[in-house]
Amino acid sequence: MTPLTLRRPCYRWRQCWLLRRYIGSSIRRPEEEWVGGNSYFTAGGFRTTHGGLEDLLPIVNNVDPTTAHKIDMSPYTTADFTNDMERVAGKRTGRELCRVLVNDSNATIKWLAENGVRFQLSFNRQAYEVNGRIKFWGGLALKTQDGGKKLVQDHLQASRSLGIDVFFSTAAEKLITDPVTRAVTSVVVVHHGRTKEIQTNAVVLAAGGFEANPRMRAQFLGPHWDAALVRGTPYNLGDCLEIAIRDVSAKLVGNWSGCHCVAWDADAPANTGDREISNEFTKSGYPLGIMVNQQGSRFVDEGSDLRNYTYAKIGRQILHQPGHVAFQIWDSRTVSWLRKEEYRPEVVQHITASSISKLAEKCAVEHGLEDKHRFERTIHGYNNAVYESQRRNPDRQWDPAVKDGLSTQSEACSLEIPKSNWALPIDQPPFLAVKVSAGITFTFGGLAINPETAAVVSSRTDREIPGLYCAGEMVGGLFYDNYPGGSGLTSGAVFGRRAGRAAARASAEAAR
Repeated sequence: MTPLTLRRPCYRWRQCWLLRRYIGSSIRRPEEEWVGGNSYFTAGGFRTTHGGLEDLLPIVNNVDPTTAHKIDMSPYTTADFTNDMERVAGKRTGRELCRVLVNDSNATIKWLAENGVRFQLSFNRQAYEVNGRIKFWGGLALKTQDGGKKLVQDHLQASRSLGIDVFFSTAAEKLITDPVTRAVTSVVVVHHGRTKEIQTNAVVLAAGGFEANPRMRAQFLGPHWDAALVRGTPYNLGDCLEIAIRDVSAKLVGNWSGCHCVAWDADAPANTGDREISNEFTKSGYPLGIMVNQQGSRFVDEGSDLRNYTYAKIGRQILHQPGHVAFQIWDSRTVSWLRKEEYRPEVVQHITASSISKLAEKCAVEHGLEDKHRFERTIHGYNNAVYESQRRNPDRQWDPAVKDGLSTQSEACSLEIPKSNWALPIDQPPFLAVKVSAGITFTFGGLAINPETAAVVSSRTDREIPGLYCAGEMVGGLFYDNYPGGSGLTSGAVFGRRAGRAAARASAEAAR
C-alpha cells in the first residue's frame, strides 16, 4: 500500500494508509493548494526539552558565533515542560500522554531535523534584547524557517525523496472492519468523484479537529462560537472524528468544550485563513499594552503570565465581549516592541491619534466603539493605578522577558481587573489601537489513544482497535482550556512518529 496524505508525513512508512481528510464530501478547490492543514498557518513553534543553547545550536541555521555569545537561554527540563503542561491545563492533562510528549520531544525534534525540517531560534517571537543581551523566555526557543509554510514544504520534500505517494482531492468516506477481529481492513474514499475501496493493513487518522465547522463549534464549545473567525484551513470540519465514532466506535476523551483561540485581526476572513498573510493576522502584543471591549472597559488581566501561556485562551475572552471584538492599545513607549509581522500597517489597520480623547473619537466614529467617554475613563484610571504602583515600588524595572511584577495594584490604588506584569502608563503620544476578534485554531476534544503506540481505543471494549492509529489535533486528553505555546506541533510530531512506527510494524506483521 502507499500512503494517502497527512499533515506531518512520518518518513519510512510504506505499508499503511495515512488518512487526512481536507475537503469533506464535495470537491470545490484544487486540494493541493491547501496542503498542510493547520500546520501551514502556524508560526512553526516547537516546544521541546533541551539542555540550553549548546543543545539546540547544531539543529538551527540562523545563529552566528557573535550572536551566540549574546544569548541567554536556560535549559528547559523535563520537569519544566511537565509543570507547564499541568499548570496551564489546570492539572487535567492526561498523565501518560503528557509523559510521552515531554520525554519524546527532544529526540523527535532532532529526528525531524535529520529528515530535512529546517529549524531556527525564534528571535522575532520568543526573545527580547534587554541591556545588550538576547533573552529567550516562556520555555519556547525553536521555530521552523518561515513558519508553517516552510514546515509543510520540508515535509513534502522529505516525502517525495522517500518515495511516498500523496493523493490530493481524495475524501475519506468510511472505515471498513473485519466482522470477527474488528480490525480496520480498508478505507472507502472519493477520488475525483469516483468511489474506491482501498485495502490496507493500517490506517493513521490525522485530520484535525472541528474548528472550521460552525455547527459543531456551537454544539460542543457553546454559545457565540459559531461567530468565531477561522484561523487556518476551512477543511477541518470534524469529518474524520465522526467517521471514527460511527464506524469503529472510537472512544472520545478530553476537553470537547475547549479550544485554542487567539486574538485575531477583526478584518480577517471569517471562515478561512489567508494562505499568504497566514499567521500574521495574530495579534499577540496585548501584554505590552491593554485591551478594552466595544463598551470601553477592560475585561482581562493582560499581564497575568508570559504570552506563551495566555495567548491560546485570550481569544475566548474576546469572543464573549459585546460584538465579539476588542481594541488593543499602546503608546509610543511600547509600539516599537510589537512584532512587525503582526502589526505592520500592511497587515492590520492602524488607529492612531495624538491624544487619548482623539483616539477614542476615532475608535467610536470609524470602528464601532460604543462609549468613547468610558474608553477615556478606563485609560485614565489605568494610568493612575500604574503611577501609584510605580511611586510605591520605585526599584522595579520593566522587563518583557520575565514576569517583572510591574502592576496596577498597590495599597493606595487597585483596579478591579489588575494588570499583574508589564504595567506601564499609556501617556506618551502618538497612541495606537488595533481592532481584534477571536481566531479559533484547533479544538481540544478528540479520540482516546494508547500513548505508547498512538492506537485508537474502542469505546465498546476499552481496548485498541487493531490497525487504527491517530495523531495531531484528533488526539484528545492533552489540553484543557489552554495550552503551552508550541506544544501542538510537538504533539503532532511525537504521536505521529509513534503512530507511524506502530502502523508500519502492524502492516509488516500482517504481510508475513
